[in-house]
Amino acid sequence: MKRICVFCGSSSGARPEYTEAAVTIGTEIVRRGLELVYGGGRIGLMGVVADTVLAAGGRAIGVIPKALMTKEIAHSGLTELHVVESMHERKAMMADRTDAFIALPGGFGTMEEFFEVLTWAQLGLHRKPCALLNTAGYYDGLLALFETFLGERFVLPEHRTLVLDDTDPLRLLDRIERYTHPSVETWLTDDDET
Repeated sequence: MKRICVFCGSSSGARPEYTEAAVTIGTEIVRRGLELVYGGGRIGLMGVVADTVLAAGGRAIGVIPKALMTKEIAHSGLTELHVVESMHERKAMMADRTDAFIALPGGFGTMEEFFEVLTWAQLGLHRKPCALLNTAGYYDGLLALFETFLGERFVLPEHRTLVLDDTDPLRLLDRIERYTHPSVETWLTDDDET
């Protein structure tokens, strides 16, 4: 593994633990000899992760659509900043340039990005780890929803294993580095048992 893509909020959120987790992730990315790939912003948790990586002497690669570039939220001090035409192009470039995905706390954009790469893993379009850092219980509700997906037979148990989750950033990064993509069937049929 060479690069890790971090999805996270363009806000810092309501709790200081979110910023602390972003600093820990950024520090560990560099300590482990990895590079950061992310959305290219200078604000919120996005900016915290990038600034931490850069301050520790690491490489931070941002990908941002022109529409957001003009709103002056792009980080001007990155190792590389790629300006693309659309959100679709942004997500494709980020996915192509990374070996793993991790979502820190964030909002609609963070979830949309995470679920897209998770769906790609489910469909067998990539075999990269997809992880949630559950800082201060932020993703407890989402993890409970995953159990509903399983119970209502919209997700196979094997597909649930595609999502790594942990409350501890270091332990989660360890799990990402050890990840082996499960061999799973893509489709759930009426004949499948729960």
